Amino acid sequence: MKYFGRWTYAAAFSAGICFWAIGAGPMAIAADDKAPHFKVAADWPKPLPNNWILGPASGIAVDKDNHIWVLQRPRSLAEDELGAAQNPPRSICCLAAPPVLVFDTQGNLLKYWGGPGPGYDWPATEHGIFVEQSGSVWISGHGNTDRHALKFTGDGKFLLEIGHPGPAAKSSDANSLDTTMLGRVAGIAVDEKAHEVYFADGYLNKRVIVFDSETGTFKRMWGAYGNPPEDNDLKYRPGQPPARQFGPLHCVGLSNDELVYVCDRGNDRIQVFTKQGRFVKEFIVAPLTLGNQSTYNIAFSRDKEQKYLFVQDGENNVIWELRRSDGAVLGKTGRQGRNAGEFHHIHAMAQDSAGNLYTGEITTGNRVQKFVPVPAGGNTVDQDTYR
Repeated sequence: MKYFGRWTYAAAFSAGICFWAIGAGPMAIAADDKAPHFKVAADWPKPLPNNWILGPASGIAVDKDNHIWVLQRPRSLAEDELGAAQNPPRSICCLAAPPVLVFDTQGNLLKYWGGPGPGYDWPATEHGIFVEQSGSVWISGHGNTDRHALKFTGDGKFLLEIGHPGPAAKSSDANSLDTTMLGRVAGIAVDEKAHEVYFADGYLNKRVIVFDSETGTFKRMWGAYGNPPEDNDLKYRPGQPPARQFGPLHCVGLSNDELVYVCDRGNDRIQVFTKQGRFVKEFIVAPLTLGNQSTYNIAFSRDKEQKYLFVQDGENNVIWELRRSDGAVLGKTGRQGRNAGEFHHIHAMAQDSAGNLYTGEITTGNRVQKFVPVPAGGNTVDQDTYR
């Protein structure tokens, strides 16, 4: 009998506490002495200039120069956080930082821009950011009117808008077959060789949708298991057969071996597809997780084979370390809390070429953190946190 923490594996399985790969039975936590683990770099980033304060850090990306791009929500800050901006000022601090902030790996602020401007529709609520190797920057929003995504140069010059804002949307307004409007896009990935941009679309619609990244022309889309997308509102119930449609999607990522990874946050799972939308496999992660649910974002390890997959969990507030081939859980980083190295509603994640992870938190977290790799065996798995 294989043990799963303090429970037998059979008992865990009967309670639904297990991790699945498509076509296989439940899997125990795997051992892998070479799996990356991380510790926090508590002095990153350096304090912001200009009396600025950071709002909810909804998006993070890393560019080819290992600059870290943070998309944050300055309009979500409370009045008492913006005391210096009141008339008259109510306190000495603070002022809202611009939406887009760019840091180096030492935590120095390099540049900043963003916000409403002529010729484009800035999101009502900032959400996702992606930076191409060419330097182009994509931004999405998840506000009730955000039915579009934007492309800029690295200095904030507007290039392209796909979709356009609409009236405040209710869940009944979802239309995952509409190729002219988006539906509160959460995640973005770009295949630069193919000139294609992938959207996890998202909070209103329930699909992966692909456009030409230069012209904005629609290319293709799909729902769960590669089927046509559906818009029914389904409630996740642990232990039930996996839903045949997506719940709210939160990320999309492209691996070196030409696969598309999708965070189906509404169903605690990662689904994997070919670039044409053919279903390959799925991993269900922390399957008893309710509330905000478990699969927020992903990053691939920096080895050529991308052997490991890091999954950001915004409800359990950890980063799960998975073996990418089969979804086996190898460890975790972080826990619920507000100290350095802990998380409260972790929301965004990206990795630089040295293997450092960068994270962003929203709600009362409102911070970004850096995590550096530690030698093998430097992190242990606390089984009591597995769900």
